[in-house]
Amino acid sequence: MGNGKKQIAILGSTGSIGTQALQVIEEHPEAYEACVLTAGNRADLLAEQARRFLPGSVVIANEDKYEYLRDALSDLPVKVYAGADALCQVVQEEGIDMVLTAMVGFAGLAPTVSAIRAGKAIALANKETLVVAGELINRLAAEHKVPVLPVDSEHSAIFQCIVGEPSPIEEIILTASGGPFRTCSREQLAAATKEQALKHPNWSMGAKITIDSASMMNKGFEVIEAKWLFGVSPEQIRVVVHPQSVVHSAVQFADGAVKAQLGVPDMRVPIQYAFSYPYRLESGFDRLDLTRLGTLTFEEPDTDRFRNLALAYEALRRGGNMPCVLNAANEVVNRAFLEDRIGFLRMSDVIEQTMDRIPFLAVPTLDDYFRIDAEARRMAAELL
Repeated sequence: MGNGKKQIAILGSTGSIGTQALQVIEEHPEAYEACVLTAGNRADLLAEQARRFLPGSVVIANEDKYEYLRDALSDLPVKVYAGADALCQVVQEEGIDMVLTAMVGFAGLAPTVSAIRAGKAIALANKETLVVAGELINRLAAEHKVPVLPVDSEHSAIFQCIVGEPSPIEEIILTASGGPFRTCSREQLAAATKEQALKHPNWSMGAKITIDSASMMNKGFEVIEAKWLFGVSPEQIRVVVHPQSVVHSAVQFADGAVKAQLGVPDMRVPIQYAFSYPYRLESGFDRLDLTRLGTLTFEEPDTDRFRNLALAYEALRRGGNMPCVLNAANEVVNRAFLEDRIGFLRMSDVIEQTMDRIPFLAVPTLDDYFRIDAEARRMAAELL
């Protein structure tokens, strides 16, 4: 440590974002070092990464994999831990400059809170944290004077559009690819399979977020995230379907000027920007050639076919524990759809019914969130 390189802890290093973050670190060995790597279940890949990047510590959330991991790394000076609590402890280690939260789901909340309390800068790729507890996270980040830098391509785009702008945002134009089912009828959606849903037209992502993209819940989550990241009202966030995924998002200001951030669909660009902000480092990533694209198109989203987007706006407007309920129910139906236990359109029904049945709570504490998450999951599972 203390060699002038930014020390980065990656929560979820074996996932889509985590592996791309390691590519960024590999491309800039003079600037970054991976000092902590964690995974949920993939002990084999985690061991491989640890061998390559030699972090000070690794954590496997699944305790059953601890012995395998410990033995696999026994010849290296790498500390090996296991379990959910270890995730919360490891992010507090001295010497960590930034924590990239790239875990999937509600599981990302506790370690993110722990990292903020320890005063670490956050590169946020775990959507569910801000969806569930945006108000709490903002309060903690302000209290501990910790920057929360967005890694989502859309939020990174918005962030890049407002850097250096002292004027407030009039409207956020949040772009959505529309996913693989953009042009499908209701009948086709009712019969949609997970194989179809997992074929995203533009981005390569993990299974959970790919299904959320197909159902447009992902965009609903991003609307909620945008409110907390940029301090705007739900009415100031407009979703626009843009199938080419070249305009990653845009911001409109009081004078009517619109700034957009464009680029090829490559998550390494927003990951690297979160690591290097406020500077931009050189990269060998593909460049955007507008003449080869020719045409960029934009259309209104259809909340009749994609009700999840409307449900997310509703959860955001109601506030309190509703986004937490929305997320918990979605995690349950998302998993059920991946396991062929629920139809595509029925996912929205279960989410809506769960939101109707869980009592409203205006100002949840962190403990409340854990309770509500469990409660909403039980309810959604019953409704299944």
